[in-house]
Amino acid sequence: MRKNACCFTGHRALSAADAEVLRPALRAEILRLAQRGVYRFYAGGARGFDMLAAETVLEMRKELPVELHLILPCRDQAAKWPGNLRQRYDRILRAADSVVYMADTYDETCMRRRNDALINAAAHCICYLQRETGGTAYTVRQARRAGLEIIHLLTTAPEQMMLED
Repeated sequence: MRKNACCFTGHRALSAADAEVLRPALRAEILRLAQRGVYRFYAGGARGFDMLAAETVLEMRKELPVELHLILPCRDQAAKWPGNLRQRYDRILRAADSVVYMADTYDETCMRRRNDALINAAAHCICYLQRETGGTAYTVRQARRAGLEIIHLLTTAPEQMMLED
């Protein structure tokens, strides 16, 4: 089942300009993967890239037989988010094909466990990676170690980024 699955990872900070470039790039990669038999897409529910990726899969569900599965760090992830983001998040949750939580409430390990679960669910990883540190860089490193196909969107010279221990 992993071979038919793709996960997303990317930064929370996402400018409107980057979102406008990423949206068609996401559509193109989701379509390309769907044509290769990938139909399960996993997102981590964070603000920024994760939400954009999830919304893109939901939009493409009108055209393609694709599914959106959420692997979330904790049930209260969006509790303190501003109203407009919380509304988007709630829409995504209601429309998702499945939702799994790593914890009921935030703890120091739930984000990393979410990232690891995303990797373990997939054979492909679409990422928005701009720096070598943080959760996205960790997830891309782990995905590479696990042998996932890494698909970089709008990255800063990915072939030159070390992303190694």
